[in-house]
Amino acid sequence: MAKKSRKQQQSGGTPATVALTAAGVAYTVHAYDHDPAHPSYGEEAAEAMGVRPERVFKTLVADVDGALTVAVVPVAGQLDLKALAAAVGGKRAAMADPALAERTTGYVRGGISPLGQRKRLPTVLDASASGHTTICVSAGRRGLEVELSPEDLTELTDAILAPIGRA
Repeated sequence: MAKKSRKQQQSGGTPATVALTAAGVAYTVHAYDHDPAHPSYGEEAAEAMGVRPERVFKTLVADVDGALTVAVVPVAGQLDLKALAAAVGGKRAAMADPALAERTTGYVRGGISPLGQRKRLPTVLDASASGHTTICVSAGRRGLEVELSPEDLTELTDAILAPIGRA
């Protein structure tokens, strides 16, 4: 996990929530008890928060032509790797090595947030996000989500909006 200042550690903030607060963006934190036995982090979050899975987005890290790229897609679907590559002008995409994704972002698998990453990576947000007033993404650890507008997420991450998810 990314290194936190003493104040951040005491307040329980994550790099993602610290970044949101610093940007002055409106957001809501949703905490729930994470069950390590649950087969899907994203579906678990949707169930625990009582939010439709189409509004809960998972953060995935992929390798596009040798460059790590963040993909943010609904937990109800899957990432279309070909579409992700095309969205960033690449030819080929594959899921990144989980250990590399963790080291690069500063977050653990199942808790990777598109916000407050150790190294800022190119980000693509699935176009379906724009159909919602707010969406939920990981706040930087398992069992913690932030709800914010897709416009704010796009602006804070310099994300490209593209149809990269599939049912």
